[in-house]
Amino acid sequence: MTQSLRVLALVCSLRDSSSDSSSDLLARQLIEQMPDVEATVVRVADHDVKAGVEADMGDGDQWPQIRAQLIASDIVILATPTWMGQPSSICQRVLERLDAELSETDEQGRPLTFGKVAIAAVVGNEDGAHHISAIVFQCLNDVGFTIPAQGVSYWNGEAMHAIDYKDLDATPEKTASTTKIAAANAVHLAHLLQANAYPATS
Repeated sequence: MTQSLRVLALVCSLRDSSSDSSSDLLARQLIEQMPDVEATVVRVADHDVKAGVEADMGDGDQWPQIRAQLIASDIVILATPTWMGQPSSICQRVLERLDAELSETDEQGRPLTFGKVAIAAVVGNEDGAHHISAIVFQCLNDVGFTIPAQGVSYWNGEAMHAIDYKDLDATPEKTASTTKIAAANAVHLAHLLQANAYPATS
């Protein structure tokens, strides 16, 4: 019998939760495609996440609270808008803070992120989703997350236009399809890793 899964979505919109967010919308659509999970959505801009590469930067840093939810999760969704062809500055800060996980290990020498699945959600009005997912995947994998097959859902609007994903009348069929696949593969992989942990490294 498989255990239930815990999902954490880190939404890296530059806007806090007082404003609608396309990144938030796509992250929630991914969660909707994951049956029987316990999900939490964190808008990172709502929190004072200090710059740095330590697990706790002190002086009011709120990353440790977010990190505790991350460590308790089985699947992490990293959702980011596209700005100037790059992930948001908040997304970059999250990735920098995750660097600390390389030195946070269990009693067998494995990073605490081993056994956790990560997928990406990327939105924007210019091309760049493949570039951003490549950056995000490399960083997440480098600190110990496992990336499933086709582990990203994205939407890019036409160049030079101002329509946001959240303002569309309906979800485009291709985006809905990739959302369903990414969610299903993340859940499948997370269950496999629950049952079969990575081997000890020391």
